[in-house]
Amino acid sequence: MLDISPTEWTAILLSLRVATIATLVATPIGIGVAWLLARRDFWGKAFVDALIYLPLVLPPVVTGYLLLLTFGRRGLVGAWLADHLGIVLAFRWTGAALACGVMSFPLLVRPIRLSIEAVDRRLEQAAATLGAAPWRVFLTVTLPLALPGVLAGMVLGFAKAIGEFGATITFVSNIPGETQTISSAIYSLIQTPDGDTAALRLVLVSIFIATAALLASELFARRATQRLHGN
Repeated sequence: MLDISPTEWTAILLSLRVATIATLVATPIGIGVAWLLARRDFWGKAFVDALIYLPLVLPPVVTGYLLLLTFGRRGLVGAWLADHLGIVLAFRWTGAALACGVMSFPLLVRPIRLSIEAVDRRLEQAAATLGAAPWRVFLTVTLPLALPGVLAGMVLGFAKAIGEFGATITFVSNIPGETQTISSAIYSLIQTPDGDTAALRLVLVSIFIATAALLASELFARRATQRLHGN
């Protein structure tokens, strides 16, 4: 039962790789978007807000199909990337990272936005009156105070990326050793005779990773609350 096969290890390690890359790439973008939504008022803000959270309410297969239309080999963006930069995302592990990043982005942005909104603006204004440029205020005041929320968002995004299935399998298929993550491996195993034991092993691994991520996110959220309230 506990003897994980090389194929299963490949799926586990690929999932960790995809989720890590997706989280690291999405985090800087998420911080920028969260700051924009928390600190700026602009025309179309409600639309941008809705667009960010759209992957949470759309069927994952729809999101995966839209990614295929956009970043596929003949897609609007994918064709240009392939012809000019030699970058192909469809049916590659990099495409799986893109799909996971898109699906996990809302869960990453939300805690960061709430943390930035909770930062006392008077501290930012005090730094500005002392001559600090806006970018310096953000790096030395806003971001350090919002850091627990950033970490919580990263952990939640990572956990979501680990469990992503619908958008990934639609965009990059289920290729062993290339795009077969834990979720798609479980999907294949439950359709294979005598694959129940291997599927259960991967289910237990998924539960362990997801539980650890949620506990870490809760820890970071508590630290953020304590920091902001001075406890």
